[in-house]
Amino acid sequence: MQKSIKYLWVSATTFIVGYVYLRTAYMDSSSNPFGQEIVLLVLGTIATIAITAALLNKQSEVEIEKEQRVKIFDIKSNLYFELIHFIESLIQKHQVDKQDLIALEYLTHRISIIANREVLEQYSSLIEVIKKVSEDEKISIAECDELSASLAKLCGKIRYDLVPRVDNQSHEIQAIIDDNIEQL
Repeated sequence: MQKSIKYLWVSATTFIVGYVYLRTAYMDSSSNPFGQEIVLLVLGTIATIAITAALLNKQSEVEIEKEQRVKIFDIKSNLYFELIHFIESLIQKHQVDKQDLIALEYLTHRISIIANREVLEQYSSLIEVIKKVSEDEKISIAECDELSASLAKLCGKIRYDLVPRVDNQSHEIQAIIDDNIEQL
């Protein structure tokens, strides 16, 4: 922010001094039309350079923001797919051991850094289901279904964390997701 203020101050000062100088040169050359044309040519060139510099600066900012958004999207999607794969492995082996709980703990730390509030709230519900399931270290068929349903609800929230919401469609999509969960 401080750098932007300095840049703005230097630009404004340069513009004002340049304008005063070129106006003086233009008025002094009023008796010579060729001199006035040269002054206008210099003024046009300076204006073109200033506008080009401003546009390139803005374009650079937009490109940096875009790269940051893409990187965050990649991190989020990889982490969410890692979570889905982890839950899938638990369901397939029908048990939860100490190593799985340690892995889940570190996965929870990574998710807490990057996920939005809605995902974190639904993730807390999934953790509660996993805690309940892991009490006897075995996962029954009913517990598999409960774990899968909780993961499906979390996936609905993850969808909106990765893809921006379209307000008129978000309720319809959430209803479809909930309906799919009910059919499982």
